[in-house]
Formats: sequence, C-alpha cells, structure tokens
Amino acid sequence: MSTYKHKPRKRFGQNFLHDHGVIDRIVHAIAPQEKQHLVEIGPGQGALTLPILALAGRLDIIELDRDLVSFWQQQEVTGELTVHAADALKFDFTQLVTGDEKLRLIGNLPYNISSPLIFHLLDASHCIHDMTFMLQKEVANRIAAPPGSKGYGRLSIMVQYRCEVEKLFDVGPEAFDPPPRVDSSIIRFYPRAPVLKAINTTHFGDLVTKAFSQRRKTLRNTLKGMASEAQMLELDIDPAARAETIDLDSFVRLSNACQSG
Repeated sequence: MSTYKHKPRKRFGQNFLHDHGVIDRIVHAIAPQEKQHLVEIGPGQGALTLPILALAGRLDIIELDRDLVSFWQQQEVTGELTVHAADALKFDFTQLVTGDEKLRLIGNLPYNISSPLIFHLLDASHCIHDMTFMLQKEVANRIAAPPGSKGYGRLSIMVQYRCEVEKLFDVGPEAFDPPPRVDSSIIRFYPRAPVLKAINTTHFGDLVTKAFSQRRKTLRNTLKGMASEAQMLELDIDPAARAETIDLDSFVRLSNACQSG
C-alpha cells in the first residue's frame, strides 16, 4: 500500500475509522471467510478494506470520491480487489452476483444517506445474505427499536418488515478522524421474506407513515379516512392506542383488512 493522507470531505459525510481496537472488533463481528463475496460501501482509506480482503481473499468496493477511487485503483494488494467508481444510492448491486451466490455487504455508511441507502439495498435483498454497517447510534436505535419504546416508529417497522435486525455494539466519536458529533453503532441486517406479507406494500407504507404522522394522537384520529374503528376492533387493535404501541404484524393485518374491504 502506498501512503496517502486523504482530507475528509464533509459533502461525502467522510469520517475515517482509525481505532485499531474498534476495527478488530468489527472485523471479528463480520467474520469474513474465503469464497464469500463481500462488498464494502465507502472504503475510505482502508481501515476495514485491508483486513477484510486479507481474510476473504476477494472484495468489491464502491466509492464515489474520485480521489479515493484513483487511490484504490493504484494500489497493489494481496487478493482480488475490484473498484467500482459509483454512487451506492444508484448502484445496481445485483450485477455483482454470479450464479446463486449471495452478497455480504459491509461499510461505514455516510450518515446523511444511511436510511435511503438501506432501503435501496433492500430492493436487492434476494441476492444479499447479510449487511453489517456502521450507522449513527440514534438511527441504529430507531431501526432496532421494539414496539412501545421511544425510538419505535416508521423506520423501525419498514426495515423490520423486510429483515431481521441485530444491533451489535456502539462506537464513540474518538474512534474516527475527524470525530463526528454523534455516537455510532454497528448493526447487522438479515434480509428475509416478510413473516406476514402485506397485500399492497405501498398502502402498508402509507398507513404506517400516517399512523406516526402525529405521534401523540390515537389511531382513531391519525388513520381517519384510511382505516375504520370497526376494522381495528375486528383485529383486536385498540383505536384509542397510539401508533408506537402497535407491533409490525398488527400494522400489516390492518393494511390487508383495508385492502380486502
């Protein structure tokens, strides 16, 4: 590896991981194996890239910053490293798949695009085995939140509808250069088919969004004109309850009841 000091760019949300203890812990959590097809989003200066490549022997990296793309294209590394100069939000991850293999995605995601990027990746969930990402702690907590908790909301439901979520551990700002103003978390996603499938996923998403549009109001008020009290009572859902107390399956069942008349 040639030495290169890249100045982090705010517009790309770049905060480079440098704490070796944290890096080792993340690599251990990912546990890359030979013959697995790993893909890293935003390799930066290689804090995770090099140890992952050393263990897996093969790695695709997705990078938008042209200076970092040039840096990685010039490196001589041990293993098969493929550089994709692309915006991960627009990149077609299915093109990386060969045969019936499934991808393992990793990365320290730019916090300003983490939520839309996760939903973009879930659109390719049929070819993804798991995703292990560094996210802003607040976002990770919201994604993994159970019903009745403070962070539980639309993001929790829409992500948990499409995958199992496991929050692994938190990482402090001092592990990065420059240090972000927030704590971070490592979180793992296991894409899967919905346990209870929505008849119309667009309606399901709209219903959840409307239910949480005014968190202090009851379902009777927030879902007026979209779901009736009779439909809620038929499903043992209390119309006087707030959205944050209703579990994922209940939202799916209510959406399906609205669709079936």
